[in-house]
Amino acid sequence: MSHAPAEEHEFEAEHGLPEPLPADERLLWQGAPVFSALVERAFHARTLAVYFGIILLARATTVWAQGGSAVDGVVAMLWLLPAALFALGMVVLLAWLTSRTTVYTITDKRVVMRVGIVLTVTYNLPYAQIEAAAFRPDRGSTGEIALSLSGADKIAYLHLWPHARPWRVRKTEPMLRSIDDAARVARLLSQAWSQARGIAVSAARSQTAARPEPMSLPVTAVRRPHGLSAAR
Repeated sequence: MSHAPAEEHEFEAEHGLPEPLPADERLLWQGAPVFSALVERAFHARTLAVYFGIILLARATTVWAQGGSAVDGVVAMLWLLPAALFALGMVVLLAWLTSRTTVYTITDKRVVMRVGIVLTVTYNLPYAQIEAAAFRPDRGSTGEIALSLSGADKIAYLHLWPHARPWRVRKTEPMLRSIDDAARVARLLSQAWSQARGIAVSAARSQTAARPEPMSLPVTAVRRPHGLSAAR
């Protein structure tokens, strides 16, 4: 299938692509995850830091409750602190390496995802196999775009992670994670998808709610049932 992974060579014929673009294919956008957003959204570093903080406080509280002094409680926390910092540091490092090695590419014919830290693979996702897209804005200008694929074949969730929509395990959805200027990229993707499939796209934007529904696509109104619709 055309969305099966292809192992990357050490030398890239073109940045983020396993081979040069054909003469009839045009590059529209290329980008990578923003580290500061990725480490929070996909790797939940802030949540982990709070969790480890609670564990350390619980350890100190237990020592105090058992008759230990304040110094004993601090010492007990310090014994656990290196392990907590090491675990948190590994998560941050993994997020940084992911942001450094990932390249997302949008052309007028497909979406290409070059992912992987140790073993780099490329997923080619032609518009003919993308049946829907879902956009979720984050803080600032970053956001995420999930792609729903047609057909029975699917990409293994573990092969895609963290470039997969959370909790969609049975039918995985590749996701462009924590990209900058995400609303513009979503509009560009919608237009390219529609043009590739010969579908008219309305230029009018829908009204965005104060609290947009998770994974909604408010940036363009697309004719159904064949349009690039919002996944729910």
